[in-house]
Amino acid sequence: MRKTIAAGIAIMMALAGTGQDAMAGEQAKGAQVIAHRGYWDTPLAVQNSRASLKNALELKVYGSETDVWLTTDGQLMANHDMTFNGVTIKDATADECRALTLANGEQMPSLIDFIEIIKASDSPTKLIIEIKDHGTDRQNQAAASAAVAAVKSAGVADKVEYISFAQAACLQIIADDPEAKVAYLTGGIAPAALKQQGYTGIDYHMNELRQNPQWVKEAHDLGMTVNVWTATSRPDINEMTRLGVDFVTTDAPLTAIEIKADTDARAAR
Repeated sequence: MRKTIAAGIAIMMALAGTGQDAMAGEQAKGAQVIAHRGYWDTPLAVQNSRASLKNALELKVYGSETDVWLTTDGQLMANHDMTFNGVTIKDATADECRALTLANGEQMPSLIDFIEIIKASDSPTKLIIEIKDHGTDRQNQAAASAAVAAVKSAGVADKVEYISFAQAACLQIIADDPEAKVAYLTGGIAPAALKQQGYTGIDYHMNELRQNPQWVKEAHDLGMTVNVWTATSRPDINEMTRLGVDFVTTDAPLTAIEIKADTDARAAR
């Protein structure tokens, strides 16, 4: 697997040097890459699996995103949807969730599993933890506090960042760890308003930034970061790169790596 990934990166870097993407405008640097639910588009990996996280770590991209739900007994399990194979994660115990089998044969991982993987790795790739919207402020706050506690207990705060569609979750993270990097996903709020609440970045859908391109500069002027989701096609990644975002969350990390390399090469000329 490592040889396959390394070969893929080598090919992408070689292609980057050809300048095959004609991009209008100048960009000082390419957007850093966050693998959406890990780098899962490979044999033996699926979204939000241990394999997809390990693949992303091997790529050495900026981050690997995952989604977490709080179980009835206070554990955080990694899965995008609220339900998996008929089990509603937030209404189940951790053991019930661990008994679920992913399509690649793994048992459903917990956040602790992922934390142990990044702690043992020397890769610079960070774990980007999305606290899923549990439906109530109380549940979102509990999930956020559980995530921060797990990260602090493992001593990996420097390897983790947080995102959520739920303001209650984001604000709880900021309260529990004022040094944490926290970005809001929903959109509809200008960077200045979020900065006042302690956020360190915005993480908006591409259409939000298309409608409000001025928010990129506004965020940067405030010392905030700008991430965009989910930019997977080559035209979308190029467009968001030209807009000046700091990060692209993508299902196509190899393509995004290539575009970043190409952009960086152009800027260095």
